[in-house]
Amino acid sequence: MAKKNLQCENESETPEEDKKKVELGKKVTLLRGISIIVGIIIGAGIFISPKGILKNSGSVGMSLVVWIACGVLSLFGALSYAELGTCIKKSGGHYTYMLEAFGPQMAFVRLWIELIAIRPAAMAVISLAFGQYILEPLFMPCDIPPLAVKLATAIGLTSVLYLNSMSVTWTARIQIFLTCSKLLALAVIIVPGMYQLFKGETKNFENAFDVSAIKLSEIPLAFYSGMYAYSGWFYLNFVTEEVENVERTVPLAIFISMAIVTTCYVLTNVAYYTVMSAEELLDSQAVAVTFAEKMLGKFSIAVPVFVALSCYGSMNGGVFALSRMFYVASREGHLPRVLSMVHIRRHTPLAAVLTLYPLTMLQLFVGDIYNLLNFMSFLRWLFIGLVVLGLIYLRFTKPDLPRPFKVPLFFPVVFCITCFLMVFLSLYADPVNTGIGCGICLTSIPAYFMFIYFENRPKWLQQILDSLNRTLQIILMVVPPEK
Repeated sequence: MAKKNLQCENESETPEEDKKKVELGKKVTLLRGISIIVGIIIGAGIFISPKGILKNSGSVGMSLVVWIACGVLSLFGALSYAELGTCIKKSGGHYTYMLEAFGPQMAFVRLWIELIAIRPAAMAVISLAFGQYILEPLFMPCDIPPLAVKLATAIGLTSVLYLNSMSVTWTARIQIFLTCSKLLALAVIIVPGMYQLFKGETKNFENAFDVSAIKLSEIPLAFYSGMYAYSGWFYLNFVTEEVENVERTVPLAIFISMAIVTTCYVLTNVAYYTVMSAEELLDSQAVAVTFAEKMLGKFSIAVPVFVALSCYGSMNGGVFALSRMFYVASREGHLPRVLSMVHIRRHTPLAAVLTLYPLTMLQLFVGDIYNLLNFMSFLRWLFIGLVVLGLIYLRFTKPDLPRPFKVPLFFPVVFCITCFLMVFLSLYADPVNTGIGCGICLTSIPAYFMFIYFENRPKWLQQILDSLNRTLQIILMVVPPEK
């Protein structure tokens, strides 16, 4: 009834092109798929993480080894996800694959952790980087007031949510533009750096593999920073149902994207070291800006703008993809029904898009960016390792499942072992954050039994939930998608 009333009320003001079937259409082409992956991966990581990697790896040479190793490891994981995306053609990414491999209980644990910890923290980190860099040209050379950074961050995050609520097509178009902008930003760093290298500026590479400062206990944190910089290769799997020609587009987009990103990252770090010593890089509050000041003179003022656009692209792509996970989880009965509904004219999952907003805004005012990074990495790689373990499990439990794209078993095995090794070593290197992560994981158990397992809720509670669902449906003008 709510669906009929909403459609009748808006029929007179709805343009002809908006009278089509209410659903999420297949609008993600190969180019848009590449822009989603590259646009999300290249965010603040390459501009923030060099400092964390160098600090925890102990030397210039070892830091470059970590960058390359993280690129290879990410490729193994990305190709494993390409197989999952082509044999399980449902949106939702991590959540969907956990559901198919291990059942609803494990899938809910993954969803719970994503909702209350991983995604708000991840969005807060990249949003804070956006707020810092977008204000940098206005305050140079002074420090930016923390409150100003948080206000700029809040405005940026709100605009991203508004864009994703209004149009899938325009979200994808702007993502392509932002991806081009961030590749241009990296080119501004790489080209002068390579010129310096060819001129013979190699003094910062002398004794590059000095092992005296390397501490084994800190290597996992270096990998955390590097894997954070590469993270994002899995986001296309969140929108599988909206991808054209899934069997071809998903593997091809993932492979092309990883080749682009790995090449850019390694060359960018080499460029940094052609003009900055290890000490200068560690002392820098904004590595890319310090590089630009040394090499580009007055033009350096444009670099923070490029970096801010890069962060904005990661925010935009992240919201676009993550909203589909909540959309699918709602469809499976693990989240309120309103989250699986589509706006009657915009054809966007409006309620699902808005889900992370309050928790992310709360995270903006809590913690240090590097603590957030390490805490988030522990939870993220624990569950991504479990998802890829699910791929191995499905190989043996469902051998007849159609697999248009199939990777050598060596790839997921190595990826799983590395992820779990990083997680276990983190218990020694960073026990506080990992302990908090384990505690949050345990909260999913009572949540599952309270909200999912026990279906016979008190009548008064069920009435409140149903009333809230109907009210949100009317306010947001959303209806269940048409079959």
